[in-house]
Amino acid sequence: MLSQLRKDIKVIFERDPAAKSIIEVILCYPGLHALVLHRIAHYFYQKQLVIFPRLISQLNRFLTGIEIHPGAKIGDGFFIDHGMGVVIGETAEIGHNVTLYQGVTLGGTGKEKGKRHPTIGNNVVVGAGAKVLGPVEVGDHAKVGGGSVVLTNVPPSTTVVGVPGRAVIFNGKRFPHIDLDHHKLPDPVLEMFQGMQQQIDDLRYELESLERGCRHVDKAV
Repeated sequence: MLSQLRKDIKVIFERDPAAKSIIEVILCYPGLHALVLHRIAHYFYQKQLVIFPRLISQLNRFLTGIEIHPGAKIGDGFFIDHGMGVVIGETAEIGHNVTLYQGVTLGGTGKEKGKRHPTIGNNVVVGAGAKVLGPVEVGDHAKVGGGSVVLTNVPPSTTVVGVPGRAVIFNGKRFPHIDLDHHKLPDPVLEMFQGMQQQIDDLRYELESLERGCRHVDKAV
């Protein structure tokens, strides 16, 4: 447990420039508190207990503002920045080196049994307020823009933006490290309008060229 805690503290220093000391991180980081309490709840949940791990989960939510179901599976290197309003459902699976910002929901979309929450790959960043809903898969090295709503699978090394989320390849490259610049995202709607504007400009230029040609013909006649 202590070795795992050291790893969790190291992750915070790697991803949050606001972290100044180990004491500060231990006492003042709700994401760390939520993760430790979840590990305890998950341990008892795996022992086929129900009420006790759920009580720990409720205490976790009360203390940190972060709700993680005891059944959720979370890999190493997990970091919740700020954390208020984060919700992680029972059958959610989170890979290694994943970063969630405040207000993120990894939720379900119905009353069906079985797998009903997202599977998040390795080295994924989910921006503030984003919602990933249903048994969808978010591939390794993907990024979900803040406020996006993801309802379909996200390929690896892809950025998703918008409501509903639209997948776009960001510079067509895989990042060798965890890329936390989740504010530097493409805008597919803006790109579409820019393309339409370019087509309109091209058509206007062709029409003006035709008009000039007609005037020359009239003068010649």
